[in-house]
Amino acid sequence: MASLFDPFTLKDVTLRNRIAVSPMCQYSANDGVINDWHHVHLGGLARGGSGLVIVEATAVSPEGRITPGCAGLWNDEQAKAFAPAVQTIKNAGAVPGIQIAHAGRKASANRPWEGDDHIADDDPRGWETIAPSAIAYGGGLSKVPREMTKTDIERVKQAFVDSAKRALSVGFEWLELHFAHGYLAQSFLSGHSNKRTDEYGGSFENRSRFLIETVQAVRAVWPDNLPLTARLGVIEYDGQDEKTLSEAIELVKLLKANGLDFIDVSMGFSLGKTNIPWGPAFLGPVAERVRRETGLPASTSWYISTPHEADGLIRDGKVDLVMLARPLLTDPHWPFRAAKELGVEKAAWVLPSPYAHWLERYRAA
Repeated sequence: MASLFDPFTLKDVTLRNRIAVSPMCQYSANDGVINDWHHVHLGGLARGGSGLVIVEATAVSPEGRITPGCAGLWNDEQAKAFAPAVQTIKNAGAVPGIQIAHAGRKASANRPWEGDDHIADDDPRGWETIAPSAIAYGGGLSKVPREMTKTDIERVKQAFVDSAKRALSVGFEWLELHFAHGYLAQSFLSGHSNKRTDEYGGSFENRSRFLIETVQAVRAVWPDNLPLTARLGVIEYDGQDEKTLSEAIELVKLLKANGLDFIDVSMGFSLGKTNIPWGPAFLGPVAERVRRETGLPASTSWYISTPHEADGLIRDGKVDLVMLARPLLTDPHWPFRAAKELGVEKAAWVLPSPYAHWLERYRAA
């Protein structure tokens, strides 16, 4: 039976424990280029003892950014800026991962602390949004996207491929495709946002096509010995949960057959109004079902906060990794605290030696 501080191996990559830093947007890049803020942020999380550090949702094209401050990987300057962060993560003993994404109809938005709504049409900071269908998300994200042409679809798939190549070139070892949270790929899958009448809309087979083809294209350039993963919104909490979850499980099986190695289970967020049952580790049972029925190793996140919650998810076989976000912002050394609470011998050694030596030597003080 695995536990939170057991190593986890996938392909040729071994994590020192089952704690993963979930992608957390910082909205602090300049023209997609990360800076000192990101280097300190990512380095601190890696030094804190997590096994895997996944860089925030990183846009594969300018139009794919959520906000003007989002990180990007559509050119070589952006890739070069990631290189020192990747090395810092590795030097701290963690595995460097990155999530690549396209925000679709949720793009061209103000940063969360500046409104979290679409940038006004007359504001030069904004841009045209695209989506499977010309349907606005609603609420503060009221901009109607342009329906994508076949040329747009091919261009975006190629952008994912090109970004994957750049991620590999600077040393990332874990690649996650963002297929969740109402962004572009999720919008293709969801009948709420996809009303197309061609081969990319209508039936489950057609709504899945963009996601499957993107995985196929990225797998062709991402090495077989490194994990190719995806975050997928498998449930919407919209009153059609069984249908949505069953379709998502079938999709994960298809993605697995086309080279996907790992699934990060999340929610769809394709609608503004849903009935999400917020509570401690509430997605755990959903993730367990996806893991069991697809045979893929899995992770999940959302309201996992205590060491015993995280360890229980691993021990009960619900997930293989836990994705943490806000707990690690509150305390980047959460893994050290978790190890102590769970009675792990020499808990301090989840940290780098300059910290671990002194904490272990004086742990009784």
